[in-house]
Amino acid sequence: MGEKDQNKKFQITDQLINEIINLVDSNDEKKLRNKFDELHHADVAEILEELHFDQATYIIKLLDSEETSDILMELDDDYREKILKNLSTKEIAEEVEELDTDDATDIIAELPEERQKKVISKIEDKDHKADIKELLKYDDDSAGGLMAKELIKVNENWAVTRCVKEMRSQASEVTRVHSVYVVDNNDKLLGRLSLKDLLVANPKSNIKSIYISKVDFVNVNDTAEHVANIMQKYDLGAIPVVDDKKKLLGRITIDDIVDLIKEEAEKDYQLAAGITQDVDVDDSIYKLSWARLPWLFLGLLGGIGAAAVMGGFEEVLLEYKILFYFTPLIAAMAGNVGVQSSAIIVQGLANNDVKDSINNRLFKETLLSILNGIILSAFLFGFIYFWRNEIDVALAISLSLVVVIIVAGIVGTFIPLFLNKRGIDPAIATGPFITTSNDIFGILIYFLIAKLILQF
Repeated sequence: MGEKDQNKKFQITDQLINEIINLVDSNDEKKLRNKFDELHHADVAEILEELHFDQATYIIKLLDSEETSDILMELDDDYREKILKNLSTKEIAEEVEELDTDDATDIIAELPEERQKKVISKIEDKDHKADIKELLKYDDDSAGGLMAKELIKVNENWAVTRCVKEMRSQASEVTRVHSVYVVDNNDKLLGRLSLKDLLVANPKSNIKSIYISKVDFVNVNDTAEHVANIMQKYDLGAIPVVDDKKKLLGRITIDDIVDLIKEEAEKDYQLAAGITQDVDVDDSIYKLSWARLPWLFLGLLGGIGAAAVMGGFEEVLLEYKILFYFTPLIAAMAGNVGVQSSAIIVQGLANNDVKDSINNRLFKETLLSILNGIILSAFLFGFIYFWRNEIDVALAISLSLVVVIIVAGIVGTFIPLFLNKRGIDPAIATGPFITTSNDIFGILIYFLIAKLILQF
């Protein structure tokens, strides 16, 4: 395959999918193998997701476990779950034996508890089996749940020559070598080894004299979010995991953190949209409905509340019908400003960029809201005045807009910060919650100021 072909971006076409379906239907195993031989496992996974899972299962069973294990990891979780149901416990065991312990554990963890035990019992590699059993004990949202057992470690008392020999032996079990860790006789993490220092060192010297004692690490019980923050802050490709006695247990690589960040981003996006459960488009109507209903119900109550507020100012609306025309504008601006403010705060909290106090944040947001409110209200005042030539009405509506924007900015800033202080995901504050609350506050403020200025 030439360089041009290697650099050519893979694309799925209807022709390709139809060709594969025909080959599956005709049981043409040879042509199917040839078709997938030169494709990257991620591309194969993309193709399989375009097929019915029975057809995908046929291909998974056809190809070697060395190939299919990586393919399975690239599949969407729900789609992979369907395929795993079509595989025997022995077939699943053969797949997970080809994977690093963290990926193998992820796959087994997706199975029902009874089937987990059967799959584990079929794993022939005793060390691999023991590592998976250990990793299954850890919470998914912890460093232990993210780590892999595969790593390269050397003893501080080893000579350079023995160190190189041991590293060669260990490297065969490690997919990517990010770091070499140095431990004592009790496997306590002491530091890391620079490959450059190793290469230039005297072959007879001990590792103790050349290793670097400064090494970043995380505790096995640390949260996944903490691990992500540490790796992001120090730009790490991998980080060792230790227990309370600093015994080296495993390592977490950057690919696991990228997956975690992606999952958290999807979760926050759904929360911001008012979806309280982790769902996707392929889930059942019942599950999708149940995930959306709580916030939709909140929106319904908010709408009823806004209607009740407007009903209390019925005489104002009868006298000044123009106020009714601008009610949607006031409500929309309140909701938009609130969502903007909360989104910035939520993003800052997620990136660990919010370091000052709540009071400082509120003060800054208030100044920003005042500035934006004055600019927008001045434009609105001019529009209403030239349209209706009623300075008191123009003043009432434009002044209301200023106050509404300020209040919405404060609410949008305070609520995520408050929730974060209480250990609640601040992403839940964005979207429907902020919009609904600011709609009610906005309309109430609007009519109160209008009533005051217009002297009702």
